[in-house]
Amino acid sequence: MDVRFLGGAREVGRSALLINDSLLLDFGLLTGNPPQFPVETPDPDAVVVSHGHLDHVGTVPSLLSGDRRPPIHWTPPTYELALTLARDTLKLHGGSYNCPFTENDVKRVTEVSETHGYQEPFEAAGHEVTFSNAGHIPGSAHVLVDDGDTRLLYTGDFHTDDQRLVSGTTARPDADVVVCESTYSDVEHEDRDSVEERFVESVESTLWEGGTVVVPAFAIGRTQEMLLICEAYDIPCYVDGMGKRVTEMLQQYPEFVRDADALGRAKSHARFVTGRDGQRGRITDQTAAIVTTSGMLSGGPAMSYIPKIRSNPTNKITMTGYQVAGTPGRELIESGRAEIDGRVMPVSAQVEQYDFSAHADREGLLTFLDAYRDVPVLVNHGDRCAAFAAELDADGRRASAPAVGETVSL
Repeated sequence: MDVRFLGGAREVGRSALLINDSLLLDFGLLTGNPPQFPVETPDPDAVVVSHGHLDHVGTVPSLLSGDRRPPIHWTPPTYELALTLARDTLKLHGGSYNCPFTENDVKRVTEVSETHGYQEPFEAAGHEVTFSNAGHIPGSAHVLVDDGDTRLLYTGDFHTDDQRLVSGTTARPDADVVVCESTYSDVEHEDRDSVEERFVESVESTLWEGGTVVVPAFAIGRTQEMLLICEAYDIPCYVDGMGKRVTEMLQQYPEFVRDADALGRAKSHARFVTGRDGQRGRITDQTAAIVTTSGMLSGGPAMSYIPKIRSNPTNKITMTGYQVAGTPGRELIESGRAEIDGRVMPVSAQVEQYDFSAHADREGLLTFLDAYRDVPVLVNHGDRCAAFAAELDADGRRASAPAVGETVSL
């Protein structure tokens, strides 16, 4: 088996692996200005997508330009999320040379899509492929690829601990080689219950003092997690941005969430923002939590709320996800200032950060890899892939960290 890394190697973003020149696993983008795409656009016989985040699925429609029509295999939620993200990308960048696909390409995605559940083997480009629950977001999958000689396990993004929205992965399919993500290979996450308790105490104290809390959150996964927490603790909340559509969509696939009834209660508990008639301005005068995109303050409704609440030190901004260097969210945490509509504004409201990560931390990665101590591990999807591979190697495992563009023969 030959594995060619077209992206996502020694980096986070634009994940893409080509197996035996015929089967493509993921085809994402690395957000930025300008965005970065996989180093080449192959012509695969089939495509398999691990989950619905931009860095894994964001460039998939471009594979359908011209005469190419490879079937695309994914779980039902991943299919829905891929379409949502593609349409959002077109809305934001459709007129830009940076957008690698067209509206017609997105329409073609609906024509070639084939959906599969967990533990339902299927054939793709002459390979037997099986999805297992990866515990990252609804529909996320470990991808087991068998070409008849070698079984490769592509972990995708995964979490070994339970979240309110999805249960942690327990799948450990037999494999001859593992391609393992390493996003948090040098981090130990704080216990999730402790993070949740600190977050709730902070929000409740602010609301008790008459303040407003803006909760920037990623639309896929994180928004729903925050709504579940707000419902569990009876915190009054609004939800705004793409997270509204994603929440409604996920209710259609109850088998891919941990507790469908809880998600239904969380949706009913939250008040959905329409954005009409100055609604956002009125909301900022209320004592409530506002769960809204963008999670890194790089756009979205969050940038409507923060200017309105920034000058009152009773108010609070609670960042719930990782903030990439150079983003407004990272700048706010480090400097107490935020760039809004091209203007840098001081923020007197309190700013806090909470680790609600949906990725396995160092202990989770090592625990997962304990099941594969005797097989080679190819480390990808991280900022320190080579260092983590060296640490695994020093522990008696066979590990390496391929570079972008490299082909590994197994």
